[in-house]
Amino acid sequence: MVGAIRGQKGREEVGQLETDELEALSAQQLHDRAVRYAVRHGDLAFLWELLKVIPAAEASTGNEDETANDLSRLSALLSDAVASGEGRLGEALRPFYIDYLSRHPDA
Repeated sequence: MVGAIRGQKGREEVGQLETDELEALSAQQLHDRAVRYAVRHGDLAFLWELLKVIPAAEASTGNEDETANDLSRLSALLSDAVASGEGRLGEALRPFYIDYLSRHPDA
């Protein structure tokens, strides 16, 4: 899970030009693009993985209270998933989105 947050998985599968293009996008743009692609293609595995990495991303932003809420309530996770491209949480999840989008160049 930590590797996915750091964006280390799948790097060898994508050209540097495309990776650079993804790196240039904002956290909100990465979120929107990755989630839109996953929803359009029924990629429940990605959406489930997003829900699983949100607590670690929340913790990396120093928001321990939100992390505790997320771990105890699925509704909080779903709410966070919808807004997970915003602010510090979005920035913490940038590598996760870049990894996913680099494996789906048509996204």
